Amino acid sequence: MEVHGDIDGLPADIRLVATVGVFDGMHCGHQRLVGELVRVAQQWRAEPTVITFEPHPDSLLRGAAPPLLCDPAERLARLELADVAHAVLQRFDAAFAAQAPEAFLDRLRSRRELVGLVMSRESAIGRGRAGTPERLREIGDREGFAVDVVEPLRASGVTISASRIRDAMARGRLPEARRMLGRDPAVVGRIVRGDGRGRLLGFPTANLSFDEPVALPADGIYAVEATWGGENPLLPPRRAGGVASLGVRPTFEPGGRTLEVNLFDVEEDLYGERLRVAFVRRQRAERKFSSVGALIVQMERDAVRARQILARRREPWPGTVRGFSRLPGA
Repeated sequence: MEVHGDIDGLPADIRLVATVGVFDGMHCGHQRLVGELVRVAQQWRAEPTVITFEPHPDSLLRGAAPPLLCDPAERLARLELADVAHAVLQRFDAAFAAQAPEAFLDRLRSRRELVGLVMSRESAIGRGRAGTPERLREIGDREGFAVDVVEPLRASGVTISASRIRDAMARGRLPEARRMLGRDPAVVGRIVRGDGRGRLLGFPTANLSFDEPVALPADGIYAVEATWGGENPLLPPRRAGGVASLGVRPTFEPGGRTLEVNLFDVEEDLYGERLRVAFVRRQRAERKFSSVGALIVQMERDAVRARQILARRREPWPGTVRGFSRLPGA
């Protein structure tokens, strides 16, 4: 897959079928849309092209972006896995947002043959979301390209969306989030030095720092699967199970919200590594203990239970849902 920093950077003289969207999470609805993109492109002997944005459009349009469901590098890896030929990381700024749909299409078609657009029912492009599927079909009938509308995918009676997945995670509903994502909810952060308290308690932890806000589940103790290393986030050379604590550590002086992971059977120094943490099961809520000794006893129980949970998993490592992936970690 070729990655381009701008629509204008797409190769000249190609036939393409394109879709446009943020694709945060590459959830099951996105997978369906991209699958249709690739199918249509093959049918029309064109190159499937995904146009996505950096930063998230809400950063400009609403003043703040929602927390990420998928690390940007993983999003690209999942698009490549789906057989996308070109991915455009289009900078979303005021000038781009102000374009009329016709101007956007003119740029996309400059020196290229656009044979089709694949869209979801609720998607739109251009200033004021004027480029609805209906409007683009009118333009396509005149200019010679088709518009294929993919109906939304539903799970448990609701339409799958990034906002619904974030809401399910925030409420601690991991199974619901997993059904919509097609895999375990996960975050990617860099391991930084903490206060060392976990090591003193006999449970050394990897403390994660995030470059930008990420979608985290409800506070609590989780059985997790972690991966790190390598260039392809879907083919990590290193992996380990673990137990994670997410919250404010109420037994001690409460501070900011933190994610700490005790990796099973890993003794090496991992400071600076980017760690992907997949949340497998929420074991309990975070709570304040009467003493450090009582906390240590509970931590030992949490670790034992996390090992049992991970040992019983039926899904392929590291926490995929059958039917939605072709590679470990997908």
